[in-house]
Parts: sequence; C-alpha cells; structure tokens
Amino acid sequence: MSKRLLFISAFILTVTITINAQEKQTQTVDQIWVGYFNQTRISNKWGIWFDGHLRTKDDFIDGFSQGIARFGLTYYLKDATKLTAGYAYVHHFPADNHKDVAQPEHRPWQQVQWHTKYAKIKTMQWFRLEERFRRKIQDDAHLAEGYNFNFRVRYNFLLQYPLSKKLYEPKTFSLVFNDEVHINFGDQIVYNYFDQNRLFVGFNYQVNKHDQLQFGYMNVYQQLVSGDQYKSINAARLFYFHNLDLRKKKQG
Repeated sequence: MSKRLLFISAFILTVTITINAQEKQTQTVDQIWVGYFNQTRISNKWGIWFDGHLRTKDDFIDGFSQGIARFGLTYYLKDATKLTAGYAYVHHFPADNHKDVAQPEHRPWQQVQWHTKYAKIKTMQWFRLEERFRRKIQDDAHLAEGYNFNFRVRYNFLLQYPLSKKLYEPKTFSLVFNDEVHINFGDQIVYNYFDQNRLFVGFNYQVNKHDQLQFGYMNVYQQLVSGDQYKSINAARLFYFHNLDLRKKKQG
C-alpha cells in the first residue's frame, strides 16, 4: 500500500511543481464550485450516474462561468470497480472571448472507476476519456457554425483519512486530499496539451449511510489555448454525494 501511495503522491507532486513553475501571464480569479453527484445501483451489474455543477465567475459571487449536467450508464465489474459511459452538456456563460453570448458544449464520456479500502484509509481513482464538441465563436455576440473538437483524458485520485475512532460511520468527519490532472489531445490541440490540474484539500462529513458532504479549498491551474497564458482559480468547493442501492435485499 505504502509504495503505491508513494508513487501516486510523487506523480502528483511532479505535475504540481511543473505547472507552478510556469508563471507566464497568469490570471487569478476567485470562484465557488458547487456540485451534486448521484450514483444509483439498480441491479448487481447495472447502475445510473448523474452529476450537476454550477460555478461562479470571479470574486466568489460575481456572475456564473459554467454549468454542467452529466448523465451515464454504469456497468459493475465488481462492487468496487465499474465502467461508465454517458453524455454531458456544458453551458459556458459569456466570457472574455464571447461577452454577449453563451457557448454550448456537447461532451460524450467514458470512464473506469475503482475504490480501495485499507485499515483506515480509503481511496478512489478514475480514468475518464472525453470527446469535447465546443460551438465555434464568431464574435462577442454571435456563435459561428460548427464545433471545435478535441479529446481530453482525466486522471482523478482521492484519499480519505478518518478523524474519528468510528471511522466512516454517520455523523463523522474525515480529511480529504484530491487531485485531478487533465490532458488534451487531438488535431486541433497545438499548444495546450496540458489542460489543467485541480488540487483539493478539505473535509468529508458522512451525513448518513448513503450521503456525504465535501467542502474545502481547491486550486485549479489551467493552461489556455495560446500556450503562454494561464489561469489560477482559487475555489471554495462544496460537493454533495448521494449514493443509492435499489436492489432488493435477500430475505433471510
């Protein structure tokens, strides 16, 4: 366990040091990210995924930057390992390069996710592939015909450590460390193969057997399309996780 966690930590540290060393024309903004996640298991092999997000633009409460609705169908290889494929709609609110019009994005996605439990520590990891179709921008007030397209792969690692002798029972808190790396690729990607890194540190509150509330600080470091411009987002992140199991319990 220790070797595996050491390797993951070293990888994340290397990425973080590399991107932080690139301080060319960095814009800093302050945002709030709220999200709701639902995973509902409907049989031994099948389940449904949904998550929705809303993010502010700057100064924590000044406008909105992005809204996301993501749906998926999940196939359980094992209880702790699952495959999911689905579709996400992303609404990019008016921004610097399209000040008076919102930009829609269509995003099919595929993912493998697995959970691991140790004596106290719990980890969650996923690899996600996205196909991003973003509507072209004509000018500040108009969309153009057609879509820009690229692939993006994401690796997400989350670690939880309990703060109570009751471990993860309802009404307990745990520490959360979470890092997610995004890499772009495709014919239309010229400069920003590295897209962004999201580093989160915070707390998890186990509301009940099915629900969890995560809150804390996240830094998003993003390379923009030009390649020499970057954005650093200081975000207050609040996520609610709702997990349901609709399988009928076996009668004893």
